[in-house]
Amino acid sequence: MKDQEGALAVKLARRAIDAETRNLDIDRFDVPDSFREKSGAFVTLRTFPGDELRGCIGYPEPVFPLAEAVLRAAQGACHDPRFPPLRPEELDHVVVEVSILTPPEEVKVEHRLDLPGTIVIGRDGLIIERGMYRGLLLPQVPVEWGWDATTFLEQACLKAGLTPDMWLDRRTRIFTFKAEVFQEESPYGQIVRRRTQ
Repeated sequence: MKDQEGALAVKLARRAIDAETRNLDIDRFDVPDSFREKSGAFVTLRTFPGDELRGCIGYPEPVFPLAEAVLRAAQGACHDPRFPPLRPEELDHVVVEVSILTPPEEVKVEHRLDLPGTIVIGRDGLIIERGMYRGLLLPQVPVEWGWDATTFLEQACLKAGLTPDMWLDRRTRIFTFKAEVFQEESPYGQIVRRRTQ
């Protein structure tokens, strides 16, 4: 994705967040053809300057056109169940980040202990699936926390509501995906591509 398209995705998310928080309809927004192609997307809100998570919601599978996925994820991030709903007075104190995802691919290995060797920190995001349990961590998360691949797998299991060693169980399905990440440097500020590796 081109940098200007990534910037447009963040602007679209920011507009949706502003409208959702103020209970307004979002303005019409012209998007390029690439935004009409189905894609997974996540929108993350962080406090500024504290850099603490304030909301993160998204769609890992390419079920919606990119523009719609970004809009829905942005609206959802305002109501992340882990936090109180985002208030209008917080809008000047959060930065918006958009992750545009490749379709998840299942990881197959002969021996489960070989799994950490197949994961590249900073490149791969993880989805852990076991029956009705499912957890997802974006590629930037292990970089932020300084995790190695084994810890990343354990944390993804915990996110799914499983014990940290469930990645070793052959019935647990593991998927990786990649993401292009774009973010505001400050609230309503310049938008940059975020390097995760």
